[in-house]
Amino acid sequence: MDISTSEPSRRTVTRHELTLIVASSFGALLEWYDFYIYAALAGTFSTLFFPSGNDTTALLASLATFGAGFLVRPLGALFFGRLGDRIGRKYTFMATIVLMGVATVGVGLLPSFARIGMLAPLLLVCLRLLQGFALGGETGGAATYLAEPSPAGRRGLYTSSLQTTATLGLLSSIAVVSASRSAMDSASFQDWGWRLPFLISIALLIISIYLRTKLSESPTFQGMKQAGKLSKAPINEGFGKWENLKYVLIMLFSTASGVGVVFGTGHFYSMVFLQNTLKVAPDTVNLYLAIALVCVFPFYLIFGWLSDRIGRKWIMMSACLLLALTTQPIFHALTHYANPRLEIFQKTSPVTVHADDCHFSLFAAPKTECDRIRSFLSASGVSYKKVPLQAGESITTTIGDVTVHGSDRENLEHALLAAGWMRHADPSQINAPAVVFLMWLLIVYLAMIYGPMAAFMVELFPARIRYTSLSLPFHLGSGWFGWMLPFVVSAMAVESGNVYFGLWYPIVIAGVSLIVGVLFVPETFRRDISQ
Repeated sequence: MDISTSEPSRRTVTRHELTLIVASSFGALLEWYDFYIYAALAGTFSTLFFPSGNDTTALLASLATFGAGFLVRPLGALFFGRLGDRIGRKYTFMATIVLMGVATVGVGLLPSFARIGMLAPLLLVCLRLLQGFALGGETGGAATYLAEPSPAGRRGLYTSSLQTTATLGLLSSIAVVSASRSAMDSASFQDWGWRLPFLISIALLIISIYLRTKLSESPTFQGMKQAGKLSKAPINEGFGKWENLKYVLIMLFSTASGVGVVFGTGHFYSMVFLQNTLKVAPDTVNLYLAIALVCVFPFYLIFGWLSDRIGRKWIMMSACLLLALTTQPIFHALTHYANPRLEIFQKTSPVTVHADDCHFSLFAAPKTECDRIRSFLSASGVSYKKVPLQAGESITTTIGDVTVHGSDRENLEHALLAAGWMRHADPSQINAPAVVFLMWLLIVYLAMIYGPMAAFMVELFPARIRYTSLSLPFHLGSGWFGWMLPFVVSAMAVESGNVYFGLWYPIVIAGVSLIVGVLFVPETFRRDISQ
């Protein structure tokens, strides 16, 4: 049934509603902070927890480990979603944050590869899986818990405050990591200082637990419990009946997958690209991203508010369209403004690898000369073409007019430098306002789709199976399509030899999300969510 939105939109926020928003949002902030610390330290983790000898392989392994936490999120969604629909939103909501906090502290206490060998990456993966499992129940719980008591005409605005925590979590992680780096020399940070951001989360965990103890159970859940309308089998009911399953599939292949690739591109891969491909200093990248995040922050609330007035569907679909159309131009522009010397080098000194016996190996050191050459070029942020050897030829790399025989790194680097390549981006040539604007633009797309999305997900499913039904497709779509994005895009770039080739991954996913969304996503902003 349609709900009038005029009266609720005029009244002020009550004290109870403000407490609900702060408690839900602060807990979610901790969840995102814990996850983003790892993203901010992915380069450091590649040297601490994985075998040395191949920087590209170590980085990919570190990114894959980061993505592993998202792969198990659907399992957490099913487990905690069922609990949330059976025993209540509040207690399930509490369990997820405790589990997340314990896993994060565990990462901060983990011995490095140098001390315990392969057990180090194994334990790291296990803790990342535990984090992902907890987050699988957190997102759906937070959205459900906050949306159900919200006024109908302000549901988008209220829940968009929850969505801002992703930005605040990343911003907090950047601030803590940067402060830790600046407080000590690089050797000390590499040795033990990297642990501080993880251990600091203990204080945030205590505050989050305290705030959540002050919350009462969702009135919607209480009403269903008193009326005896709780679902006895929310998983079977949510995914075994077509009237519910069709919305699960629609959400999975539209808004959930769309928000995943928008999120992964704007929040994560832009950082990876600037640091590892364009060779901009990590602290500089963090500063640019922090500025962009601060400037984007109000847009989550703006798009949430706007979705209460004109609807949620077309705002979210517009974000997918813009990402599909502008991703390649934006990343080419990042090269132009962040490292113009690299752009000139790539145009004037094309690189060609003449070799056979090339392999793509994720967790092993390069075995052949071709593997070593490609690993070095990829780690240097250099695009290249690979052509097969002709009869009687030996392995060579052509850099502009210079030919380098064999795979010696010093010879390759000398030839690159002679052709105009630089080990690091020249700070004096970086157009900081342009870089910040481009990073801001990518995250504005996220605000467009993520701001209204919590309200949309809650409105899409009936209350008795809501926690379970919305959690699974969200984490399948955002986790499997989106959160593996930094690894998938980087791996595609390494395999193809083109630093921009992997960007077709988010473009294609965003395009599919747009088509499915336009055709099948219903408008939900006037739905009654009490039933």
